[in-house]
Amino acid sequence: MDHSLGLNRGLLAGEGANLQSGLRRAIIAAITARRLQPNQQIPPSRVLAQQLGIARNTVTAVYEDLATRGFLRSVERQGYFVAGEEAIEALEAPGTNLGGAQPLDWSARLATRVSEWRHITKPADWQSYRYPFVYGQVDPEFFPLAAWRSASRDALGRAAVNWWAADNTDEDDPLLIEQIRRHILPRRGILARPGEVLITLGAQQGLYLLSRLLVRSGDVVGVESPGYTDARHIFSLSAGEVRDLPVDSGGVRVGPAWDGVSAAVVTPSCHCPTGYPLAADRRAWLLDWASRNDGLLIEDDYEGEMVADNSLTALKANDSAGRVIYLGTFSKVIAPGMRLGYMVGPAPLIAEARALRRLMHRSPPLNNQRLTAIFMVEGYYQGLVRQLRGEIQRRRDHAWEGLSRMAPELILPEGSRGSSIWLRCPPQVRGDVLDAAARARGVLFESGDPFFSTPPQDMHLRLGLSTIAYDRIEPGLEALASALEESL
Repeated sequence: MDHSLGLNRGLLAGEGANLQSGLRRAIIAAITARRLQPNQQIPPSRVLAQQLGIARNTVTAVYEDLATRGFLRSVERQGYFVAGEEAIEALEAPGTNLGGAQPLDWSARLATRVSEWRHITKPADWQSYRYPFVYGQVDPEFFPLAAWRSASRDALGRAAVNWWAADNTDEDDPLLIEQIRRHILPRRGILARPGEVLITLGAQQGLYLLSRLLVRSGDVVGVESPGYTDARHIFSLSAGEVRDLPVDSGGVRVGPAWDGVSAAVVTPSCHCPTGYPLAADRRAWLLDWASRNDGLLIEDDYEGEMVADNSLTALKANDSAGRVIYLGTFSKVIAPGMRLGYMVGPAPLIAEARALRRLMHRSPPLNNQRLTAIFMVEGYYQGLVRQLRGEIQRRRDHAWEGLSRMAPELILPEGSRGSSIWLRCPPQVRGDVLDAAARARGVLFESGDPFFSTPPQDMHLRLGLSTIAYDRIEPGLEALASALEESL
């Protein structure tokens, strides 16, 4: 097999503004010109990356994107193949390019190409892996489907339908707001009035709204490093400057790095992605910093009620000056596909966020809001939280014990929590080699690279615990340990 596909790095650079877009377009050209035949296997990402002298992550991202577009198909344990003849013919169907006009060069026309930034990714077929240490998904085995169906029937009653089917402009479901205020926020130590809560399409939309409302030209926004990748991306699109705030086992560090910062995104209860809670003295420091410097703190409580040790209240609970804006989500309990979250802040800010949200899509789907509210009113939500919290802690303890025995060189200092475990590899481990060896054994984990603004010196990885069954954790860790030994 011609592992280079007739390509070279110079050719890719000439194909577009960067290597990823150049490689993508070159492979599409090879497929449409039939230099790559339908159903032909293409080189492994590791091999092609070595041939071209580029990062394997670049090749992997292109392969996954082309599979999503239909040019390639992924076969577990075998790799990527060119799509079949019929699929390629459908992709080549004539469009609207009339009169022989040259198609628009979108790569040059777009002001920003966010798709080519480094993102947190997972294979579309992650459920087919035997040991899916995937973060951010929910375990269907624990979802109370009968209760959800019961709540769904109530949400489809005539009175409920008459309300959520109407054009309510930018209004949120008052029943859901009430349930959040009465049952979720108090357990995090937060008291809020109805006008201080806004429903969002996940906490991530809250970040985007705040990036548009709070950041002026010249402002400096602090983000944790390592930290939530999309928070960095979102505020990179704003008018301000993004600054990394270093993190250690006590959470985000305080000190000179905060000089000149006007707002910061933090994860105090369970740092993303390490899982360390913010030390008590640093919590006090942040609140004092905000008061002294006219600063704002955006608290992303992404694990929320799923943190087993819930002894630490939210940072917002101790905010007497209204300088902490709180973001929560239902994704870790109900399902990420529901896309429901909430923002808590001073009423004037929430009013502006609501007005800005209206320009995007008015309000998150009201049928989903009412369904979630009924699910909470009937008590199902709290029962599910208790069950999931206990199970996640059970899996975490089991995984930690297994790692201590089988791969102690990966473990960082104790003290972290949450539904994932953050690990650091020995310096000699190459990420692409470990990833390939793990996948060959049916193990899927999340690379830690995207959580850093620049590639770290040592490879990190995150093991999600919310989807892998308890009895598969130990054999999965054994397979990971075997892959690690091979990669060394």
